[in-house]
Amino acid sequence: MELRRALVRAAVSRPSVLLAVSPGATRQRLAVEAELARRGWPCVSGPAEADLLVVVGDLGSEGEESDGVVAGLWRGIPAPKARVWITDPERVVDALDGGLADLQRGEHESHHAHDEHEEHHEHHEHQQNGDTDPRADHSGHDMHSGHHGHAGHDMGGLVEGLPMADRADDRDGLRLDVLHVPLGPVLADWPAGLILRLALQGDVVQEVTVEPVAAPPSPRPPFWDEPWLRATAGEHVSRGDAARRLCAAHLDSLGRFFAVTGWDDMAARTRYVRDRALAGAAAAELTPLVRPLIRRAQRSRTLRWLTTGLGTLPAEQARQRGVTGPALVADGDAYSRMLVWLDAVGRSAAACDAAEALDAAEIVGPRGRLDTPVPPSRALLDSLPRLLEGTEFACARVIVASLDPDLDELTHVPAPGTVHSHG
Repeated sequence: MELRRALVRAAVSRPSVLLAVSPGATRQRLAVEAELARRGWPCVSGPAEADLLVVVGDLGSEGEESDGVVAGLWRGIPAPKARVWITDPERVVDALDGGLADLQRGEHESHHAHDEHEEHHEHHEHQQNGDTDPRADHSGHDMHSGHHGHAGHDMGGLVEGLPMADRADDRDGLRLDVLHVPLGPVLADWPAGLILRLALQGDVVQEVTVEPVAAPPSPRPPFWDEPWLRATAGEHVSRGDAARRLCAAHLDSLGRFFAVTGWDDMAARTRYVRDRALAGAAAAELTPLVRPLIRRAQRSRTLRWLTTGLGTLPAEQARQRGVTGPALVADGDAYSRMLVWLDAVGRSAAACDAAEALDAAEIVGPRGRLDTPVPPSRALLDSLPRLLEGTEFACARVIVASLDPDLDELTHVPAPGTVHSHG
């Protein structure tokens, strides 16, 4: 028994972590990702690879759909395993230490986890399978030897257990099977709370339905939009604080974008700089950190080849759909949107020490204008079906990452007369 425990402790000294993030939990996710990077614990794309399930936010207590997600993920993780719930960003270290201790004891259940309802809602097990990461077969892929197919995934692994629902004419008039495939809500490098239901014929997306996970309304401002919303509520917010948040937000989006194109080293470097920005690094530190990232991304011919022509959204169509942020400015494809982010990162890193007050009229957050009836990310979600239909399935993840909608914006309902506090 002691030998077995010693072997288990050695095997899980650096546990593989599956993150399950709920809408509204960006602050907690960032704290978890920073601590995992500090410890060197790898994040994985599906339950079969995981040792530790980390549920971030209230995903496990939002009703039947959410409970089904967590329970399905938990059943898919082989023993020994543990899980933790993190709702307080200040308790991340304690929660991860507790999960590691449970693993090293060889226990199959974390004492930090909720046990109730685990066996219910089994009909969600395949529909909400977190093992549908299109990068599953490319974890060791070198960005500079890739092609569009590397952003796809093993279709055999995805469709296992999912019925072939129908037959229909494809775009060439052939009769092909129609496969209905869900993506999300738990997926590596994926907007928290987003579910896409795709109808595929062969490897071509024929239809797309966007289904955000239901989440309770929150008066707390979305993390990435917070400085601008605080300013409109009458608080003093410096232009430097807004620039720092904008810089970190776009670095967060770029980290996802690089990851889904297989450039894992670049994604890790980008997230390190994001964490330094959020930790309060001065412009004198941030600017030398972002410059090589910008140059490297701009000079990568492989990245340009992989993403040019994907998800083209002309400015006029973007305007008609209510898009107001970088996707409107880009006036083009996934590669163009990445370039807009890079430019904004460079400018905002240089401005993060500015002390003058942010003009309350300048309420343009990372995804777009915040003074419109529809949140900026709602317009991005509404644009997804047209951008995805007719594309190869392997490209879908790249297109979603190039828009990176923030579903936290959909849960925000400001309380009348409320002045938002910082922190």
